[in-house]
Amino acid sequence: MLFWQEKPAFGLTSKDLNVLTNAQEYRTQLLRLIANAKKRIYITTLYLQDDEAGREVLEALHQVSLANPALEIKVLVDFHRAQRGLIGAEKSEGNASLYCDYLEKFQSNVQVYGVPVKAKELFGVLHLKGFVIDDTLLYSGASINNVYLEYNDRYRLDRYFLVTQNALCDAVIDFIETTLLSSNAVPRIDSRPLPKLNDFRLDQKQLMRDLKTARYNSAELHNTQSLGIRLFLGLGRRNNELNRLIKTMFDATEQELVLYTPYFNFPAPLMRSLRRLLKQGKQVTIVVGDKTANDFYVPPSEPFSKIGALPYLYETILHKFVKTQKRHIDNGNLNVYLWKHDSNSFHLKGICSDRKVHLLSGHNLNPRAWGLDVENGILIEDPQQTIMQDIDNEKQEILQHCRRLTGPDDLETMDDYPQAVKKLLGQAKRVKVDFIIKRFI
Repeated sequence: MLFWQEKPAFGLTSKDLNVLTNAQEYRTQLLRLIANAKKRIYITTLYLQDDEAGREVLEALHQVSLANPALEIKVLVDFHRAQRGLIGAEKSEGNASLYCDYLEKFQSNVQVYGVPVKAKELFGVLHLKGFVIDDTLLYSGASINNVYLEYNDRYRLDRYFLVTQNALCDAVIDFIETTLLSSNAVPRIDSRPLPKLNDFRLDQKQLMRDLKTARYNSAELHNTQSLGIRLFLGLGRRNNELNRLIKTMFDATEQELVLYTPYFNFPAPLMRSLRRLLKQGKQVTIVVGDKTANDFYVPPSEPFSKIGALPYLYETILHKFVKTQKRHIDNGNLNVYLWKHDSNSFHLKGICSDRKVHLLSGHNLNPRAWGLDVENGILIEDPQQTIMQDIDNEKQEILQHCRRLTGPDDLETMDDYPQAVKKLLGQAKRVKVDFIIKRFI
């Protein structure tokens, strides 16, 4: 029995699952579900941005609450991220200002909470995903803002799954209520004065301890020969259930492993597993965003900022990997695809093992997700491959904007980078700071 099979799954049929393939569908379905909600809406996301798309979603929540005051509506976002502006912006109340203003304006039953995973945002954030609306789980790595919802001309591509399963949704809500909302460290952030971490620092430390041992409730019974879904949670490097699942999926692959990640920066245990799979002759496909499709990318025509060097750093890691694994690219065992579509960005993450086991997660398969952020994921086990047509359709939509790498010469190197990037990465490497950066970003 594999590790994940120790936990009973929630049963599904293929009709209970709907795979969306673009940001516009994500926005349309989210707004449709909100408008038609009858009993509960629980939204857990890194942030709900103060921009056109964020305001559209938040207003929709307030409007449906006014129309149905008995409707439970709770929004959970990262505590620190909600109370700052965008990187480089002046100091402000951040997105929390919007939450306060809208509650004052609408006087509805919408409640917005801030979850402080760590004492500082740099050391870990709320990276839980999933919106429960009545008995449907809308699961995506996307947060809520203009680019994730393709409000204007640009989009940030993610994965989007609609799962209709009452008991599964109950398990998600039970975790939110019993582990997060029951904690004094998770305050409302939609009324002034906004809370400060110093007001509940001891409670925040206790929440951290609780999250490291917390688990979602599992189903009571499920036939392992049919379609099933399981919930996983993880925080920290030790006893991390989600990390263990991911590592097991890598190691248990018998034929083919497909990986999606926006940042090519695998933790050491996963990189070792990747190399082992390739030595064993297994098929490995990796789809990663081009550096220009990275959400940190700054075009050379715009003023340079230090954060804009990150996509170049990830490309240097990818270049090294492609160079050392070129023989596997040549023999067809390794396929590395770079995604690029105009000025849009790439935020996909997930794993498919042997066309039967699928992980959807906000986990970026990088050291930060591996050890710092609180992450979750839903594992779909499909022994009869009943949903593979939908998964393949999703993959084909993604690959239409990809190019396959034939070797390290298909990537730029330090010599090709803008002077400011060369200087910064050179300095970081000389004093070994690049090692630290790779662990935190």
